[in-house]
Amino acid sequence: MLIDVHAHYDDKRFNDDRDEVINFVKEEGVDRIINSGANIRSSRASVELAKKYDFIYANVGVHPHDTERTPENTLDILADLLENKKVLAVGEIGLDFYRDFSNRESQRLWFKKQMDFAADVQYPVVIHDRDAHKECLDMAKKYKGMLKGVFHCFAGSIEMARELVKLEYMMSFGGVATFENAKTCREVLKELPIEYILLETDCPYLAPHPHRGDRNDSAYLPLIAEKIAEIKKMEVEDVISKTGENAIRCFHMT
Repeated sequence: MLIDVHAHYDDKRFNDDRDEVINFVKEEGVDRIINSGANIRSSRASVELAKKYDFIYANVGVHPHDTERTPENTLDILADLLENKKVLAVGEIGLDFYRDFSNRESQRLWFKKQMDFAADVQYPVVIHDRDAHKECLDMAKKYKGMLKGVFHCFAGSIEMARELVKLEYMMSFGGVATFENAKTCREVLKELPIEYILLETDCPYLAPHPHRGDRNDSAYLPLIAEKIAEIKKMEVEDVISKTGENAIRCFHMT
């Protein structure tokens, strides 16, 4: 089963042809897509997409870019959105110390609030970690035995990946794995057991080689599977099958 565990089809770059693209990727063999929220607006939009398409699911949460602008009643809104059975996780949440679009104090505050919330409602988390590896790993460790989930678009070291395996977190990989300069990513993929690997596109961002710079979509998912198969010396079909099983297990998909 070919599953894209992290997409953003609510993004404005799909405004002109959203339905056409979604129908196209379904025809191309993508079995399931998880659309991830980045703020309250996009979390609501993700749920609406999940309602409209039987093969789309949703995550809801506030991305670190948006923490300065998120309303105080955010957790109440997220709790309401979780009433929809196709919502699978709290995310994407975390820290982004590369862009710093929100101040770090608010990022840390809302990361902790949403981790507490996920632990209370017993949903997996989807963590965004950019240039904040130590703090994100430390946060995951604080909830050992209480929370599991995914470090999406994983960009940490092999040492960090080993620690996440101990915590039973999965790591998802997208177009970056196909980039020529992604040496660390390939080293991690080579050592990481296939049982902890998921496929994602993060579309419309991070299209894989040879489409780097173009608008990304889930139809490019096999290119990522092919690269992972090459790195791990596996059959592509086995990578697709195993990562699909991992996604179903991680997100408790039915």
